[in-house]
Amino acid sequence: MTSAPSRRAHSFNAAAAQYAAHRPSYPPALFDAVENLAGRPLAGARVLDVGAGTGIATALLTERGAHVVAVEPGDGMGREFRRALPDVPLVRGDGDHLPFADGSADFITYAQAWHWTDQERSAPEALRVLRPGGALALWWNITDLTIPWLAAQGTRIARCLGHDDEARHTADRASELTKALDFRKGRVRWSRRIPLDSHLANVGSHSAFLVLGQERTAAFLADERTELLKVFPDGVIEENYVVDLLVATRHAA
Repeated sequence: MTSAPSRRAHSFNAAAAQYAAHRPSYPPALFDAVENLAGRPLAGARVLDVGAGTGIATALLTERGAHVVAVEPGDGMGREFRRALPDVPLVRGDGDHLPFADGSADFITYAQAWHWTDQERSAPEALRVLRPGGALALWWNITDLTIPWLAAQGTRIARCLGHDDEARHTADRASELTKALDFRKGRVRWSRRIPLDSHLANVGSHSAFLVLGQERTAAFLADERTELLKVFPDGVIEENYVVDLLVATRHAA
C-alpha cells in the first residue's frame, strides 16, 4: 500500500502546472540570509537544489550566480521544471539517495522539501555530498497567522481537513543534524498581492487538498471565495509569509 505521506508527496505531479503558476516565490532577503548564515556567497558556488519541484527556488539561485543542479523525483514536476528552466541541469533523484560524489557540493538547498525526506537517510547524505565548510540550507514559506484574516482562514482549513495542516518547520525538524553540523536559524517576512483566483489556486495546490478529492476541495474553495470577498471586496489578496530558514555548515575535516 502507498503510505499517506508518500501519496501526498506524489500528489504534486498531477497538479504541477497549478503549482508552478500559483505557489509563492521567495524574497531576495532570504538568499541574503542564506549567505550570511552560511558565511559564503552563492555566486560561483555549486548548489544542489533537492526537491526542486517546478524550479521556483532553482531559478532564484541561478539568478544569484550559483551553478545549480536540480534534483527532483517527480515526473509531472520535472516536466514543468524543464519547461521553465530548459538550460538548468535536472537530475532524477531524491534527498535520501543523492546521486552525487562525496564532497562535491558547496550548498545543498531544500525549498519546501526537507519534510518529505527520511531524515535518518537525507541528513547523512547531505553530510556525505557537502564539501568541508559547505552548507545545507532548508526553508519553508509559512503562512503568517499573526494576520487576522489568515488566522481565520487557517481555522477554516483545519476544520475542513480535520487537522491543522500549516507546518511548523523549526529546528526540531533537523535535530539529527545538530551533533554533526553548525546549525543556525533565520526568519524573513514578506508578502505578495495576487488576484483572489490565484490565491485559491495556491491553497488548492497544497498536498492535503490534492488528496482530499476534487468535490470536497471545490466545495471548500467556493465557500472560501465567499468568505474572502468579505475581506477583499476588490478581489485582490495580500498573502503574508514568514520564511523559516535553517542553515547547517559541515565541519571542516
